[in-house]
Amino acid sequence: MDLLADVQAYIERQQLLEPGDGVVVGVSGGPDSVALLDVLRRLAEPLALHLHVGHLHHGMRGADADADAAFVAALAERWGLPCTVDRRDVPALAAREHLAPEEAARRARYAFLGRVAQEVGARKIAVGHNADDQAETVLMHLLRGAGLAGLRGMLPSRRLREYRLLPDSHTATEIALVRPLLGTPRAAIEAHCAARELAPRFDRSNLDTTFFRNRLRHEVLPYLDEVSPRVGERLRNLAEVARADYDLMQEFVSVAWDTLLIAAHGDAFVFDQVGWRGQPLAVRRGLVRRAAYRLRRTLRDVDFGHVDEAARVAQAGETGARATLPRDLQLTVGYTTITIGDRGALHLPPELPWLEADSVISAVIPGTTPLSGDWHLLARHAPHWNFEAIINNPHPLVAWMDADTLGEAPILRTRRPGDRFRPQGMGGAEVRLSDFLINNKVPRRWRDHLPLLEAGGRILWVAGLRLSEAALVREDTRHVVYLRFRNT
Repeated sequence: MDLLADVQAYIERQQLLEPGDGVVVGVSGGPDSVALLDVLRRLAEPLALHLHVGHLHHGMRGADADADAAFVAALAERWGLPCTVDRRDVPALAAREHLAPEEAARRARYAFLGRVAQEVGARKIAVGHNADDQAETVLMHLLRGAGLAGLRGMLPSRRLREYRLLPDSHTATEIALVRPLLGTPRAAIEAHCAARELAPRFDRSNLDTTFFRNRLRHEVLPYLDEVSPRVGERLRNLAEVARADYDLMQEFVSVAWDTLLIAAHGDAFVFDQVGWRGQPLAVRRGLVRRAAYRLRRTLRDVDFGHVDEAARVAQAGETGARATLPRDLQLTVGYTTITIGDRGALHLPPELPWLEADSVISAVIPGTTPLSGDWHLLARHAPHWNFEAIINNPHPLVAWMDADTLGEAPILRTRRPGDRFRPQGMGGAEVRLSDFLINNKVPRRWRDHLPLLEAGGRILWVAGLRLSEAALVREDTRHVVYLRFRNT
């Protein structure tokens, strides 16, 4: 196998590198990264590449890791390439960020390579993952219950900012991480190293089968290959199929996102409920995942159980229903919205007017009463009114009232302890306002912000829900007032 020609063809097919690219090559000292560096330095002249070697000491493996760093530095010097070697205490990082050591090492390594790329003005970072690594990754994701995103395995090229790195990582948007060896089997790489007498380092930890990936590599995949020969190739083909299907699905999710998103806050996304519920299940699940990832940039995986439950609640849940998502996120069903955001934040549906808790506002009747945000209460006398149209009013934010019940000093306020109310349709019976709100499934966190129109010490309208029997327009009513909450 001519590794140089095959890798060059793969680079061109996947459009990984362009003439003149600055490339930081992540070199651990093992066969994959050493072979990658050897191939890229031989392609540097025909492709006009500017190479820079990067090596991160993880603060693990003691003298072996020290020797790896020295080997990489010496190799870069022998080949006349600039090199940056740095050190990070990965065990301490893993403990602080509550990460597995392997995941902490990956995030630290990518953050380091991104920093070096910014410092030297490189647009690409090249790492040495190979075709066997890809098969292991796909199997690992499959066993963990991944969806299409996980079954894609590792991508040939991806923006570094799209990876879940460290909270303090700042990476330029144009830097991409590329994998020129992703189509190359491990055996071909080792043969190349032997033929070129590259003498790479050997990491003994790769034999430790207490690590999940190593167990897959040394025990599970060899067994599966006996049961189903060429299983590695089939897993890589699965990744290719999943990648194409995922890209198509993301287009549908993007269209739905742009169409349905009503509001985007720092701690929440709000979607139109009717439009959401009209989407296919796969798109609804995609919306949940995208919202979670955008709200928690360092989140790497969202469990299927979380996504499926959130999609179910969003589809069939009544007002106030909630579903838990990772990292203190939750999905909440509003009157006409679906909100995904911080669990502790107050997410009042933007399609309704709300007041600050303990508010008291003089209502201008007739006239306009400004509320919070762009909301206001419009009120005017209605000398010409139609009784049938009034009793069939479908709009919860519109009301016709008997003007004589409003008196001279009506107010808009929020609830108080002991409030009572005579809801329309209950024959004049008086109930506790708290019971009325519970029975109408108003979420607890919203109840202190619901506008109440009061006059003469009586609650005449619980905005968006019900008029009082005392305020109803009847056929013999003499004066009528038209009221409407509007958002402009």
